[in-house]
Amino acid sequence: MSTTVAPAPATRKTPPLEDHVIVIFGATGDLAKRKLFPGLFHLFAAGLMPEEFRIIGSGRNAPGDDDDFRELVREALEEFGRRDVREEIWEPFAKRLSFTASSAGDGEELAAAVRRAEQAIGHATRRLLYLSVPPSAMKPMVRMLGATGLVAGARLIMEKPFGTDLASARELNAVLREVVEEDQIFRIDHFLGKEAAQNILAFRFANGLFEPAWNRNHISHVQIDVPETLTVEGRANFYEGTGAFRDMVVTHLFQLLGFVALEPPVRLTPKALHQEKAKVFDAMRPLRRDKVILGQYEGYRGEQGVDPDSQVETFAAIEVKLDTWRWEGVPFLLRTGKAMAEGRRSITIGFKEPPLRMFADDGDFAHCQRPNELVFELADTPRITVDVRAKVPGPALELGAAPLTLDFADAFKEGNGLEAYERLVLDVMRGDHTLFTSSQEIERLWEISDPLLQDPPAIRTYRRGSWGPDEAIALAGKRGWRLPEAEPC
Repeated sequence: MSTTVAPAPATRKTPPLEDHVIVIFGATGDLAKRKLFPGLFHLFAAGLMPEEFRIIGSGRNAPGDDDDFRELVREALEEFGRRDVREEIWEPFAKRLSFTASSAGDGEELAAAVRRAEQAIGHATRRLLYLSVPPSAMKPMVRMLGATGLVAGARLIMEKPFGTDLASARELNAVLREVVEEDQIFRIDHFLGKEAAQNILAFRFANGLFEPAWNRNHISHVQIDVPETLTVEGRANFYEGTGAFRDMVVTHLFQLLGFVALEPPVRLTPKALHQEKAKVFDAMRPLRRDKVILGQYEGYRGEQGVDPDSQVETFAAIEVKLDTWRWEGVPFLLRTGKAMAEGRRSITIGFKEPPLRMFADDGDFAHCQRPNELVFELADTPRITVDVRAKVPGPALELGAAPLTLDFADAFKEGNGLEAYERLVLDVMRGDHTLFTSSQEIERLWEISDPLLQDPPAIRTYRRGSWGPDEAIALAGKRGWRLPEAEPC
């Protein structure tokens, strides 16, 4: 006996969703299997999908008939999903799944399938088109959507990369403008969908304790650090044409920098936030080659599909400065890399030391180089930590270091945590652009990056399992990078 999962009750903050027909291009690809179908299934099980919806998978090669496609989706849920696939939830979800083949040159059959799905729902619906396709297919696919009328009134989700340099980004945006309006486009960056990334805004603007100190008078540095233990692992063809700087820095890390550094908006609306983030990017100084370290892990050139003489970087560390009153003189240190010592995703706000030491005999603290730090861990189960100094219990006035940690799973037991793709797809169905990037932002970031990409510094080799080239370690100065295993100073 099948049941229908009732949508969660609408509130002032979560208005009811319009009924949807969702088309996923690249529906048999890795992203769809790992993230999109498990995410949609979790939203459905949690009552966060529209009352009526259809999901149409699409691509050049059909996996068989609709039942074969449903079996493919179920296998993806069982392998990558984060909840059990119970029959009473799976059955009504599966009935809403189908597959129709399409290509950049032929979308008429898909357009007919979408119209049939809309007619089956029986009243006005919203279209959501998710383009999970290779960069080379993006422009012809967009033109196909325009030619078939599929994009009429639709919301369009686009996966990065949004170009590979300024010229290609502008060309892609020009093609998009031929077919859709800017407010129909949702350029997705899953880093911005993480709870901890959004908590940068909440922690800062909702707490009078932190906003007054969020400036150069109190903050010594900011680190945005995303090392990975994984190698390219079968993605060499993609990586050889992209590299760490294009793949991670221009997109994810710069966007996180924008969230950390923006001025308080007049109100918390998507338009106001994008305006303030754009001002941050306008204020970024040209990147200095001597403050950019590019590296390649030992053995990368031996990976299958890699050029034996490859000069593609698998590591990037850079210092960014902003020409604003708030951030004058504060270095923003960004780092990412493959095959590194540990995997983590964190943003560290380093605070300045007190101007006068009041404790004459404070042991190791007298020579300590690390300040108090506020750390946002961008994990699926987010945490925020503040490193503080306090008196150690006992007869002597002895200082010790300890973390104050906010674990969201413990603090908000009734919360309904969503993974990044789940939250972002839900935001698209709501028409909320807050966590998505605009064409203006994309083009400005490529404008900043192009001179470096045209004349990059020499690639330095680093050991697998290390923290990158020595020059990158030195980039952080005497205070160093905050490392996962390090004790607060």
